[in-house]
Amino acid sequence: MANPIYKRTGRLARLILRRDRIRIPLWLIGICFFTFIVPIAFLGLYESQQDRDVMAETMENPAMIAMVGPADLSNYTIGVMTAHQMLLMTAVVVGLMSILLVTRHTRGDEEDGRIELIRSLPVGRLSNLNATLVVYTIINVLLALIVGFGLYALNIESMDLEGSMLYGAALGATGIIFAGITSLFAQLSESSRGTIGYSIAVLLIAYIVRGIGDVSNEALSWVSPLGWVTKTEAYGANNWWPIILMLGVSLILFIVANYLNAIRDLEAGFFPSKPGKKHASAFLQSPIGLALRLQRTGIISWAIGMFVLGASYGSVLGDMDSFFEGNEMMMQMFASEDGSSFTEQFLPMLMVIMSLLATVPPVMAMNRLNGEEKKNRVEHLLGRAVSRTKLMSSFLLISVINGFVMISLTAIGLWAASVSVMDEPFAFGTIYGMALAYYPAILVMVSVVVLLIGYLPRFTSLIWLYVFYSFVVLYLGGIFQLDEWVGNLSPFGHVPQLPVEDMTWMPIGILTIIAIVITVAGFVGYNKRDIEG
Repeated sequence: MANPIYKRTGRLARLILRRDRIRIPLWLIGICFFTFIVPIAFLGLYESQQDRDVMAETMENPAMIAMVGPADLSNYTIGVMTAHQMLLMTAVVVGLMSILLVTRHTRGDEEDGRIELIRSLPVGRLSNLNATLVVYTIINVLLALIVGFGLYALNIESMDLEGSMLYGAALGATGIIFAGITSLFAQLSESSRGTIGYSIAVLLIAYIVRGIGDVSNEALSWVSPLGWVTKTEAYGANNWWPIILMLGVSLILFIVANYLNAIRDLEAGFFPSKPGKKHASAFLQSPIGLALRLQRTGIISWAIGMFVLGASYGSVLGDMDSFFEGNEMMMQMFASEDGSSFTEQFLPMLMVIMSLLATVPPVMAMNRLNGEEKKNRVEHLLGRAVSRTKLMSSFLLISVINGFVMISLTAIGLWAASVSVMDEPFAFGTIYGMALAYYPAILVMVSVVVLLIGYLPRFTSLIWLYVFYSFVVLYLGGIFQLDEWVGNLSPFGHVPQLPVEDMTWMPIGILTIIAIVITVAGFVGYNKRDIEG
């Protein structure tokens, strides 16, 4: 006889699959498409082993190791190159997929009252949690198989079956372990935003710790699940034991999450919530005060993470020029007519990555308005002496300030760390100016969210596709040798590449004007459309 606490887990699993029948295929198609296209592009761009060895030389520096991890650069085949430059970044995306989808069906459903409705039926206490874990374990296993067999089916000489299956297994295991991490935080936190915030914080910390460990202390990489991903050395040594380690840790996380779910009250969390004040302050009673209160934990967490991320990249800048010195091939490749140092030529790429990450929190802050509307909390505010313009302006102001703070902290962290490791550090104004040049591009992203909320609130998640597109075309554009117009479809593609290029104010001004126009259009739509009930 089945254990009653797991009763009808199978039916709930089918319900989850039905609810995510669009989300799951979109995630899988997106991840697999960019996984398969990269080795094909590499095969066309680096036809001879000599070409690949030259690329290996460019990757053998602290900044690139911190970004994508170590690799066997003495055997830089198409397979090793693909795993080195794509596996870690793709694993981060897979981890994010698990975080968002598992939160949706655990703490998200509990917060919206769906779990209470489900438990009123003849369903086991732990059925919903385990249905979620079963579904997304299967989805990640399916992802691993599609990626593994798909890469092998490309029939590229250095991409054998074992390496391809290990590549897929690394992605699948990453998704499973972050499903476990998210399910654990779904028990500890009492809100879906807390669950997502803590889980993404673990993802970012894992990336940062791995980066620091790969550059300075290899033992530190063992602390990070993303460090285990790079330890697989797909298409090289083909180490399977990190996969076993990840699955073992995932199983422990599943068990702990089940235990905590069994002993806690519905809609309660283990992280203590502080009692509120008896009387709200005048600021809290305003729309902007309420919006800020709802987001303050996430803002603080992201602020700390962005500063640490900037500092982690800044800590490796001191070794860049010394690495290139004496290497004639590298000096010829990166010879600069304007006298720019090698470090200066790497900074623009680092700044693009950090500015795209700094875009995430302000976009989330603006999206929060749509989230409150979905939870039917907006009507309560609009039923009082609060206009739609004032309500949206409150969230917009927080988002605009949020973006400025995040990109500023990233630059401050980068500068502060670089000062301590470089013989001739960059001036603060140089680093900070590079960062602020990307601020108008961030505002354009925020304005797109405003436009979607104003006209198509059900499609606000499309902004994440735009952010992901920007990352792909700007991070991989140089590798794929994409046409310039492809990068120009992203606002980040118009930002001057300081300090290598001269500062040009025209694109900065145009981006700012575009952001203002799109924002105004979004306000017009928000004031005219019906509020979701």
